[in-house]
Amino acid sequence: MGVPGPVLRRAGLPLRHPGRRGHGRSERPSEGYDLDASADDIAALLDHLGLRDVTMIGHSVGGAEVARYLARHGRERVARVAFVSAVLPFLLLTDDNPEGAPEAALEATLHAFRTDRPKWFADRAQPWFATHLGNDVSPALIDWTMGQCLSTAPWALAWLFEAAFRYDHREALAALDVPALVVHGAADASARIERTGRRTAALVPGAELREYPDAGHGLFITHRDRFNADLLEFLRR
Repeated sequence: MGVPGPVLRRAGLPLRHPGRRGHGRSERPSEGYDLDASADDIAALLDHLGLRDVTMIGHSVGGAEVARYLARHGRERVARVAFVSAVLPFLLLTDDNPEGAPEAALEATLHAFRTDRPKWFADRAQPWFATHLGNDVSPALIDWTMGQCLSTAPWALAWLFEAAFRYDHREALAALDVPALVVHGAADASARIERTGRRTAALVPGAELREYPDAGHGLFITHRDRFNADLLEFLRR
């Protein structure tokens, strides 16, 4: 799927590929790595393609981008949403968010990104798939996934991670008025379910929570058959 360059330039979107800035084959501008920019990028793409009745599926930080899109641009083009291993509703520890993680955790991660990103990802590769629970993932697939992560522009990774960590989606999620599915692994070491998935499902009116007891953050790979079945059921409804 392609979008003409002038449309992408007006929206600040990458020219070669309508994906997230700084990721994959997209161009790597020096700005725009916040959730408002991500939401506006999505809006520009949907508007250009004239899409309606869209099902938005956001994994990890993508879930935060979907939530911000709905809060910023409304539900006119959206029929339903699925939050998959999403870093929602609010990750930072504050007085009114005791479930969050401390600022020191964020700073430690950003420091690791700046000093030795390959080690940071390598240390988390097995937990990402929860292989200790018997999930069968080949070394080749793990290497491929790490390669995708490391191909991201370093500044895009750091700025978007920080933006997602600090953003409070609680009010917006409580006002969400589209059907929502929350899929999360109980063994997710990247976005712990008690801090993210369960709280998100409790906030979104009428949301359905599907917990996978032995799944990690990469459940769309390790549990693809079950995940696809749950998505198809959700779409049919």
